[in-house]
Amino acid sequence: MPPQRSTVRVRIHPLGDTALLAELGTRLDTAINTRAIALAGALKKRRDVRQAVVGAASVTVRFDPEQITHDALAAAIRRLATKRPPVEEPGRLHRIPVVYDGPDLDAVASRLGLTRQEIVELHARPIYRVFLVGFVPGWAYLGPLPDELVLPRRPVPRTHVPAGSVAIAGQQTGIYPLDTPGGWHLIGRTSVRLFLPDSDPPSLFRAGDRVKFFATHE
Repeated sequence: MPPQRSTVRVRIHPLGDTALLAELGTRLDTAINTRAIALAGALKKRRDVRQAVVGAASVTVRFDPEQITHDALAAAIRRLATKRPPVEEPGRLHRIPVVYDGPDLDAVASRLGLTRQEIVELHARPIYRVFLVGFVPGWAYLGPLPDELVLPRRPVPRTHVPAGSVAIAGQQTGIYPLDTPGGWHLIGRTSVRLFLPDSDPPSLFRAGDRVKFFATHE
């Protein structure tokens, strides 16, 4: 039986002479992300592809220009994108303890008209999806957040956010794996290490994994 196909609009954007971006959508959506992961997996099997990196709704592809042209690869990507992805196995489930005492917790509660405890309960309620890993080593974009917690990023980013900080912004949540600047709202912290440079892969999370937070104390 031939593979099932579906109508998927893929936009291809050139990224120089040896790379392109395949955009499958523009919103945070589990089905689109599943397609992006499947497309990246199929592309990684090709000899003319050097690297395929999953985004929330896209795949960045580095290719060998001596083996394939940009236009030929774009056509191949469009064909691959029409195939229905295989039934997705549930990603690995990570249970992450969080001390909800972040420096922005009170401000977030005030802006959203909620109590601190309601923030904690809402944030810890879902099982989040890892949409992609990027920004800094080990950082995972998790979502979607409950609608009640959606806030824009801070107007002025911090120059220093401690590793382990649990934060929210837009429809997403995440954990800062390293000390780094950042503009998300800090609502808690965890002792779990996300970037393990001596491991293979070095990131605890992978695209498609699931994350469940639970409140804890020191």
